[in-house]
Amino acid sequence: MRALFTCLLLILSQAFAFAQNKQLPSAPREWKAEWIAVPGDPGNTYGVFYFRKQVTLQAKPATYFVHISADNRYKLYVNGTLVSLGPARGDTYNWNYETVDLAPYLQSGQNTVAALVWNEANLAPAAQITVRTGFILQGNTTAEDALNTNKSWKCWRDAGHQPVPGYFFAASKGEIVYMAQAVKGDWTAPAFDDKDWHEAAKLTEGRLKGNAWGIEWALVPSTLPARDMVYQRLQKLPSATGIEVPAGFPEKKTQVTIPANTTAVLLLDQGFETNAYVTFNFSGGKDAGISLGYAESLYAKGSRGVVKGNRNETEGKEFVARIDSIIADGSAGQSYTTLNYRTYRYLRVIVKTKDESLTIDDLYGTFTGYPFREASVLKAENPEMRQMLDIGWRTARLNAWETYTDCPYYEQLQYIGDTRIQAMISYYNSTDDRLARNALTQMDHSRLPEGVTASCYPSRGTQVISPFSLWYIGMLHDYWMYRGDNQFIKDKLLGERGVLDFFSKYQQADGSLKDTPYWAFVDWAGNMAGGINGSDGSAAVYDLQLLWAYQWAAGMESKIGMQDYAKLYNQKAAQLKATIQRKYWVAGKNLYADNIEKKTYSQHANSLAILTGMVNGAASKTVANNMLRDTSLTQCSVYFKYYLNMALVKAGLGENYMDWLGIYRDNIKMGLTTWAEYSDINTSRSDCHAWGASPNIEFFRTVLGIDSDAPGFGKVKITPHLGKITSISGEIPHPNGKVSAGYKLENGKWKISISLPKSTTGVLVWKAKQYHLKAGNNSLII
Repeated sequence: MRALFTCLLLILSQAFAFAQNKQLPSAPREWKAEWIAVPGDPGNTYGVFYFRKQVTLQAKPATYFVHISADNRYKLYVNGTLVSLGPARGDTYNWNYETVDLAPYLQSGQNTVAALVWNEANLAPAAQITVRTGFILQGNTTAEDALNTNKSWKCWRDAGHQPVPGYFFAASKGEIVYMAQAVKGDWTAPAFDDKDWHEAAKLTEGRLKGNAWGIEWALVPSTLPARDMVYQRLQKLPSATGIEVPAGFPEKKTQVTIPANTTAVLLLDQGFETNAYVTFNFSGGKDAGISLGYAESLYAKGSRGVVKGNRNETEGKEFVARIDSIIADGSAGQSYTTLNYRTYRYLRVIVKTKDESLTIDDLYGTFTGYPFREASVLKAENPEMRQMLDIGWRTARLNAWETYTDCPYYEQLQYIGDTRIQAMISYYNSTDDRLARNALTQMDHSRLPEGVTASCYPSRGTQVISPFSLWYIGMLHDYWMYRGDNQFIKDKLLGERGVLDFFSKYQQADGSLKDTPYWAFVDWAGNMAGGINGSDGSAAVYDLQLLWAYQWAAGMESKIGMQDYAKLYNQKAAQLKATIQRKYWVAGKNLYADNIEKKTYSQHANSLAILTGMVNGAASKTVANNMLRDTSLTQCSVYFKYYLNMALVKAGLGENYMDWLGIYRDNIKMGLTTWAEYSDINTSRSDCHAWGASPNIEFFRTVLGIDSDAPGFGKVKITPHLGKITSISGEIPHPNGKVSAGYKLENGKWKISISLPKSTTGVLVWKAKQYHLKAGNNSLII
């Protein structure tokens, strides 16, 4: 078992880096490989399975490409080294396979290719769609056909793995491993004796999408690179009971021995939140029980897992978390690694020995995440800005793996409302838009026959948050404006039309939505989670969001779609605009009410009113100031502050942006290393929600002022909002290179330097005056 994951330490420099940088070939159109399984397995129950195939090569090959997939998941090894994990989640009609070159790990003579495959069945993450347990590997050419999966592969079911149901986790649950029943020895190595293993059973032929008879495992190539895998040691030992722990543990590999008939409890602190595969190596301790618990934070005693307090504090706190368990078999060199990654800052180890001592040989994590590389740069005299960027970037990275996720600890679901903000973080901080394209494609795949999208996808169940379908149109528009690729967006316009057609069925004669269907969630604030409708079944926030969607759609249709749709959507937008003004505007308050009763008001509705152009100029500034002054309005949570702050900037209050970051300063004071889900930090369920990481956008878009002024970032508009800042500079990635801007106040004059990429022009807006910007370097003294 030790070989199962100790080879993870080699991944970043070997298999994964290689896979990311190499041009991968297309798979053969007709697959000869078969989907295989362990004989007698029903395919719909929890199970962990091993597959092996030996192949003899006359010489080490220059290349040896294979295509791999499984249901639910796999880890592929060559001669004991882990070379691929997958498949990236999709649905049965778009079942991903990875392509890997095995050549770096092969040798002349005998070689072993082995796969660990597991199915969590009814305990699988909510994002995991499934047909049944299965594994498939297809060689790219006849040279690799010897590895095609069929009955020549050997297989075995691991009786040692059992599931551990937990409380609500849409993410993966815990597991328990009985080491005495697990496979002994390094089953991934050529020397392993598999003579007692079964001959693999055929399930069905492998078929690419378009060749498949139905929609079961319609195979498509994954468009995503391999995820990062980075060795990561825990940093601190806040407490230990039952034993004396040697110095150096856990920061350094240090053996820790728990005597016989002893219960030891070790609380370990990573120092920051992380996603990692945890590896626990140990020896001896026959029949000892081991518990590995993972927590984002500790809880105040007696609060029943509700009150968290300062995340750095451990005294007077209790540990409430998800758990994996191990029963030791007493042998030397036992090794356990989680099947799925775990999210944690704190890791608790409980070891309860019986008549034999147990020695912890090592304990570490292997960080995993989508391989984003930070391409943005900010140089500011204010260290707080750098701290916020770092926390936001960590938050975004922990919520990006094979999809964007709402939170890594509880759900790992790709919600549209969250993902729109996350994709914008990617555009402003990274050159890689593949995860955003994947998200847009999957959301398009999620649409129901009536046109509306699912709220999150992939997902085994179908949940519909209807306003999120309108945010999906916003996501399409964002990609079109910041990354371009007209054909990619044009192919999605049919879905955009379907969404708007869905909403048109719920519009009244005046264009206002009545009884917005499904879950009409807006924000976790007041009654914005649903129930904002007035007596006529309508609400300003839904009408305004639909108005914005019409405006986005009309813009895209006019340039890359159909003019008739652009005309239609502009007409619908004009009608809806007039209706909103008539139904919800309250002149005496200079605000838009939530509904026709005009008794409640929200920052949400008024933010959208500014962003959709319901009010402009001085009128918009009045509304913005009223939103800030009148605390009786329903306040935006950290999620919807993204839209609130955009509205305040559009209304002319952007010079105050740095004053709006109190929620982030509170997070930092409370010891968070990622941004919390809710504005009530003390009781926030999730400690890591990327929908709150908008400063990683706004420090560049609002403060430095860099924004797209044409589809594909074809033109750049720079409108800085420096407030009290007197020296700052930075740069962001651009489809043609990068955009940089720097500002320094000297002797009462601003020295401004702006650089635009090749073939890109722009405009600087400074105190309402416009200055033309050319491609290349621009220097101004104002």
